[in-house]
Amino acid sequence: MTTTCRTGSHDQHDVYAALCPGREVFDLLANKWTALAIGAMEEGPQRFGALQRRLQGVSPKVLTQTLRRLEAGGFVDRTVIPAVPLHVEYALTDLGRSVARPLAAVRHWVESHLDEIGSPAAAG
Repeated sequence: MTTTCRTGSHDQHDVYAALCPGREVFDLLANKWTALAIGAMEEGPQRFGALQRRLQGVSPKVLTQTLRRLEAGGFVDRTVIPAVPLHVEYALTDLGRSVARPLAAVRHWVESHLDEIGSPAAAG
């Protein structure tokens, strides 16, 4: 990882820096399908079809892209289970479980305050 986003302390990064790779992580984690997929996997490993049913409205293409990005980032493990037909399960890694709690807090906040919030779509 580049040091272009290091602060004075060597163990901290500054995601406000233009070239900080942390911005890519923010892009991934701030995505609605990412936050919802991680939430759906908090209860344990999930097959693709179960995730798609839980995340109502997500297309197979977008769910596939989301799961691939989460796997590449180390948040999700993909396991192929040899059966007829083959089964693929997705499960949170330790890293994925560590980010699940703050994302759950955001989801719960949205659900609790939705009636107080104007429609973001109306503002556009």
